[in-house]
Amino acid sequence: MSSSLWKRTAVALTAAASLALTLGGCGSTVSPQEIRTEAGKGAKGKFGSVDCRRAKCVALTFDAGPAKDTPRLLDTLKKEKVPATFFLLGKNHVVKHPDLVRRIADEGHEVANHTWTHKILTERGPGEIRAELARTQNAIAEITGRKPTLMRPPQGRTDDEVTKICKELGLSQILWSVTAKDYTTTDSDLIKERVLEQTEKDGIILLHDIYKGTVPAVPGIIKSLKDKGYTFVTVPQLMAPAEPVPGEIYKP
Repeated sequence: MSSSLWKRTAVALTAAASLALTLGGCGSTVSPQEIRTEAGKGAKGKFGSVDCRRAKCVALTFDAGPAKDTPRLLDTLKKEKVPATFFLLGKNHVVKHPDLVRRIADEGHEVANHTWTHKILTERGPGEIRAELARTQNAIAEITGRKPTLMRPPQGRTDDEVTKICKELGLSQILWSVTAKDYTTTDSDLIKERVLEQTEKDGIILLHDIYKGTVPAVPGIIKSLKDKGYTFVTVPQLMAPAEPVPGEIYKP
């Protein structure tokens, strides 16, 4: 087997194993393409710079911030006119960096929920799950004036109880199709390579703006994907004209 074929096979197997672990014991996922197709004439989802039913769209997402490198990341996104979706942590991030949360929202990015302390929700009781999500909802709303409508469960782990509580809180669950595993390396070139190998139309890219190698990799990722004809949009824009439904699990 060639090295390139082996690499693609390994990526596919890892993705399949990750999905099986993520979705154990809960409902199936819905893709951006499926929700767009099912949208009726009265759908009110907001388009970004393009209609992703026709364009080659991709969503860039960042977990677990904001942190010290987030300003540099925001500078890059502003320069390149790229909107992103930020799944923010509450306790040690949102409350410590309210100016960054406000800037993320003011510059047109989607502000989303990544829990209060990054606890694995499938290992917690209903009360603790609700607190992990609701505290972050409230903290973000105090800063931006708006509660998030999207969340990403830590490690992508969700189940029926998490889904039920997300529905109650008005939160859709957003997973991903591309991961650079940037928590395993500080090599920005490797992070870029991993993203480019996996990205396809309607993809959702998972990165973290808290790791040393990630933010420096972003300019190269943006340039390479633009050169390949991709347009960057936020997660809600990826699904337009449909709107994400609270409690549903979305994954390309």
